[in-house]
Amino acid sequence: MPDERPQGIVLRRDRDLDGRGWQIWVRRGLMLIPLAIVVAALLNLFGQVPVTSTSASTVATLSVHAPDHLRGGLLFEGRFDIHARADIADARLELDEGWLEGMSINTIEPSPASETSRDGRLQLDLGHIAAGETYRLYMQFQVLPTNVGSRSADVTLWDGSTRILSLDRTITVVP
Repeated sequence: MPDERPQGIVLRRDRDLDGRGWQIWVRRGLMLIPLAIVVAALLNLFGQVPVTSTSASTVATLSVHAPDHLRGGLLFEGRFDIHARADIADARLELDEGWLEGMSINTIEPSPASETSRDGRLQLDLGHIAAGETYRLYMQFQVLPTNVGSRSADVTLWDGSTRILSLDRTITVVP
């Protein structure tokens, strides 16, 4: 019976992997790369776990619950809680440029009475907050894929033109 092997096939090399036994370990090692990426994501190395930051004064307490480490393309929510210890006649929440630079705002709920800009920062007019009440504002954002680096994401609470308190935050975006 004539040899039925296709031309160019050497059984010792192609079937028995003679001299190529180490290559299986290279393939197995390459398969560990996706597993390492999943484990790194579970350990929050790529961001998105929300962190609560709080600042207080005699007039109010401000808490921000949002991630401070993000990655491009991420959709995330920021929750802003204002607990008034005294009446705030004209509450205004001011967000530093870091909240807007390289991000898109998908929604703000409840909608503020008005939105304006103050020296490049977004200012939301929330209206009156009575003493003892808590005002909760939700904002949904998306990080633009080309947005990389750290920036200031401070939040300031105003009563009209009087500064009540400020909360220092930094947002870091990883590729």
